[in-house]
Amino acid sequence: MPRFSIILPCFKVQGFLRECLDSVLGQCYRDIEVIAVDDCSPDGCGAILDAYAAGDSRLRVLHLEENVGLGRARNAGMPHATGDYLFFLDSDDTLTPGALRAMADRLAETGDPDVLVFDYARTYWWGGTRRNVLAHILAETQDGSGDGTFTAAERPEILDLLMVVWNKVYRRDFVEREGFTFPPGYYEDTPWTFPVMLTAGRIATLDRICLNYRQRRQGNILSTTSRKHFDIHEQYARVFAYVDAHPPLARWRPYLHAKMGEHCLDILAKPDRLPPSDKAEFFRRTAEMFRAHRPEGAPVPDGLRVLERGYAGWVLWRQSGRARRELGRRAQRARAAAGARLGRARSAVGPRRPLDPQLAVYSAFSHRGVLGDPAAIYHKAREIAPHLRGVWVLRDEEQAELAERTGLLPPGTDHVILGSASYRRVVERATFFVNNVNWPGTLLKRPGSVHIHTHQGTPLKYMGADLLDKPGARLGVDVPQMLRRADRWDYSLVANRHSERVWERAYPCHFTSLRTGSPRNDVLVGAGPDAGREVRARLGVPDGHTVVLYAPTRRDYRRGGLVERLDPARFARDLGAGHTLIVRLHPSLASGPARGLGLSELHRRGVLIDATDEPHVEELMLASDVLVTDYSALMFDYANLDRPLVVHADDWGAFTASRGAYFDITAEAPGPVTRSYDELARLFASGAWRDEEAARARAAFRERFCEYDDGRAAERVVRTLMLGEPMTGPAGVPRARRVPAADRDQPASL
Repeated sequence: MPRFSIILPCFKVQGFLRECLDSVLGQCYRDIEVIAVDDCSPDGCGAILDAYAAGDSRLRVLHLEENVGLGRARNAGMPHATGDYLFFLDSDDTLTPGALRAMADRLAETGDPDVLVFDYARTYWWGGTRRNVLAHILAETQDGSGDGTFTAAERPEILDLLMVVWNKVYRRDFVEREGFTFPPGYYEDTPWTFPVMLTAGRIATLDRICLNYRQRRQGNILSTTSRKHFDIHEQYARVFAYVDAHPPLARWRPYLHAKMGEHCLDILAKPDRLPPSDKAEFFRRTAEMFRAHRPEGAPVPDGLRVLERGYAGWVLWRQSGRARRELGRRAQRARAAAGARLGRARSAVGPRRPLDPQLAVYSAFSHRGVLGDPAAIYHKAREIAPHLRGVWVLRDEEQAELAERTGLLPPGTDHVILGSASYRRVVERATFFVNNVNWPGTLLKRPGSVHIHTHQGTPLKYMGADLLDKPGARLGVDVPQMLRRADRWDYSLVANRHSERVWERAYPCHFTSLRTGSPRNDVLVGAGPDAGREVRARLGVPDGHTVVLYAPTRRDYRRGGLVERLDPARFARDLGAGHTLIVRLHPSLASGPARGLGLSELHRRGVLIDATDEPHVEELMLASDVLVTDYSALMFDYANLDRPLVVHADDWGAFTASRGAYFDITAEAPGPVTRSYDELARLFASGAWRDEEAARARAAFRERFCEYDDGRAAERVVRTLMLGEPMTGPAGVPRARRVPAADRDQPASL
């Protein structure tokens, strides 16, 4: 008996069907059966299904003699299901890699609940991806009391999620016992999902994106203008009939009554659903149903009182709402324009107060917190020049609160909010400005001020003016404005001659390159054998484990930047016992759908450690034994540790075509290069990731790119630029040596 029976109705989806089938049949979890229902599709769906079934015995195809619609096609597949759980997948959607394994693990963890609800992401025809905005409900309910399950009565917020059938799996004997089936017509999910969720005795959640919900430009049934949308009334009538037949559910009538009104008004408000000539009738039938099913004594929510005023009242209500929103937008634009005029006026007049020679302003990564090279300079200034006042700029109050919670703004750190009155006073008088991203264009550079630009690492991919020939990579980037802001730089810090050449080419401005080394790398250069021990313990790494740090970067050829290069769960498993995989996503991917594609769930289950939110990447480098990356600048910093590096370059051609690169990292790599997952797995299995050839490549790379990192970069910046003291230049590459992650025996191979 398979674990999952995936029921797949198919009708006029030949352009998407292969992608859907590949995403299901290619899952690493294989204990499944797929029951595909060809709903008398007039296109090539039937032939596609038959061809796939001939090559995979897990797929069975039912060819219906007439078109019955989505709900009844699902019904046709259910009698053929033999699995423990039913999964109703739409044939234009796809599963994310590792989704079925995550579901199976969560079901086992929660003792086979009646229903498992998982997360999804909307994927748009133009390339965008947006995670379910209510994903936090899954995270909040995932660790329920007892066995991790609950009922809708215990956690009613679960009903706020999209009431569809495909973001859940259902225990088959529960469905058969209760006799749940799908009705005909549009909105067939409604009379299935509400009864199922209200009846289920044990519900579990999985905070992981398991499904990509395709948002088609055209062809979506519910986006078709038709009178079929009147079916919603009959579907809610079925929901109320079910509640009437099950007296214990009577408590839900007020909730369902409000939900029905909201749902119908939402359909009415959408421009592509109902023919204009039918909207008044739809409103009238909705109002009649709203009155007929209103529970005695139940108050009418404010947003639904319009159903008591007639269609003309609804039209006026909608028009007034649009007018209020437009006035709000105009007021916001007016405030922004006034602020810009005020800024220009201040710039024209010029600041009146003298510069404060003991005031330094810091910012990093677009005002996120105390990070990177600016942080290293700030801490060194507090140590050797405590009379200098350092003030950090934070993007807004929300970012400041987040920074305080996550350690990006240590207690007692002096800071201001970008654009505030305090910010304007500070930047008006500061002598020193330290940043790794350009300051806003409104910041006026005064004579006598010193702007120190630290950058964000050694450049591999094209930057600055070099992006002019890469239209995809500079989408949304105003290169001329970027260069105008770079005109304010006085000093550009470099860690090697490669960086010096690149920055002077990419930013053709009037600054002086300083061969200081990278201040944030001081901690790596001076690291001792126990430097990473405390971090490993905090992250929960078992003693004696070999730690593999996987740090992929973003891609410019994919909207959103996320490209799933490998399955981290599979990689963690293939590394085997005695190893811990730490995954660190690029910061720009931290709040997007990438986190929901399994990392959070795998972290919770202990399969790997998701360290994307760790504030200081230097600590992760110290805690690791080997770095696996693609094209992240992290490799140049990591080379200071003289620990093994592996470059996973399976899309190097696409990366360079879209972004451009200053040299071929696959030819001048700091260690072994892999071009497929199988190569990567074999490399670690053989132990070749740290053999003599890998060590020779690393030594050459380190000599070239760690040229000025001698452990005194931050001190050099503070003494020479802020205190005016003489100091010798970098000593060059320290004697080659490996800085162990911890004082422990290392296994010969993985």
